[in-house]
Amino acid sequence: MSSSPPAYRRTNRALFFGGFSCFALLYCVQPLMPLLAHDFALTPAQSSLSLSLATGALAVSLLFSSVLSDRVGRKAMMVVALVVAAVMTVLSAFAHSYAQLLATRTLLGFALGGMPAVAMAYLGEEIEPASLGVSMGLYISGNAFGGMVGRMAASVLSDFLSWRVALGVLGVAGLLAAWEFGRSLPASRNFRPSSGGLAATVHGLRRHFGDAGLPWLFALSFLLMGCFVSAYNFIGFRLLGAPFGLRQSVVGGISLLYLLGIFSAAWAGRRADRLGRRHVLWTVLGTMFAGLLLTLAHDLVLIVAGMAVFTFGFFASHSIASSWVGRRARTQQALASALYLCCYYLGSSVVGWLCGVLWEHGGWSGVVTLLGVFLGAALAIALRLRRLAPLAPALAAA
Repeated sequence: MSSSPPAYRRTNRALFFGGFSCFALLYCVQPLMPLLAHDFALTPAQSSLSLSLATGALAVSLLFSSVLSDRVGRKAMMVVALVVAAVMTVLSAFAHSYAQLLATRTLLGFALGGMPAVAMAYLGEEIEPASLGVSMGLYISGNAFGGMVGRMAASVLSDFLSWRVALGVLGVAGLLAAWEFGRSLPASRNFRPSSGGLAATVHGLRRHFGDAGLPWLFALSFLLMGCFVSAYNFIGFRLLGAPFGLRQSVVGGISLLYLLGIFSAAWAGRRADRLGRRHVLWTVLGTMFAGLLLTLAHDLVLIVAGMAVFTFGFFASHSIASSWVGRRARTQQALASALYLCCYYLGSSVVGWLCGVLWEHGGWSGVVTLLGVFLGAALAIALRLRRLAPLAPALAAA
């Protein structure tokens, strides 16, 4: 599919809506964690389970969903995933206990396993290599926009109404986004069902983990998402408490920084298509690291500036790394995408919980210390990937 036909524009619009809904529904509880901690008498680490369990379930579900999509197709699975996730969000608004809320959130995460990796595989199959970076960047921009709107809407609605109203409204919005996604996305033209069964999956796993670059990209995704989600998990606790004492809706306004992610993902995709992923990835990761260090300041303006730089660097890095997976995985792309995103969401779950423990003992400085170690490891991986040989001369920009 070239970059000119209407089908290309419909694909980009649909995947933007899909990315929007996925991130909005998954991360809308992030700014609600302090309210959940208050209403259900929880510690910060316990309240973070409302996100960690969902992302953990999503990570597990990704592998099953990618294998299933290789057999039944991409579009139907993505539509069902978005609809079920929206319904679970509506049901979570009526939870009578924290256990019930965690149950609906876990089911939401498991349902969303049918979206991210399948979407990446769809783009890898249907979009020309020369345009893949832009399309993947637009999809991730939808993620950024959904994360911003979901967090802001949840913050404002919970501040003036309740967190239950916030979740209900976002669930209905998710249903509308699922409808637009299904209406706009063209049917697959290059999809070929796989019939190899378990043996083919095992062969694919060996092939992907035997690649010189893919395992490092999988590890990078764990570190990237773990750091990003953890920072946003606990910046709210910091700004709500002393000495800042900001309102819930004001703290939610920090999600406006996701606008930078909308820009940086598409910008990084274009830049990587032109200069090569190996030459751009390490620079945007260094930007993310610098932003994290800036949040250690005690001035509110500097903290927000640090989160802005951090957010810009994350979405740029994720855009480059995820499109790189699509370029290197020449077969069983859905499986490769699922492995990348499985590590991605496991990072969100595991690192997010670990930072909750560190927050209780060391506050924001403890959180930044752990994230700094992880981002240092991510930067080392990016520098290693810079020396990675392309698969073929035609892929010299990979």
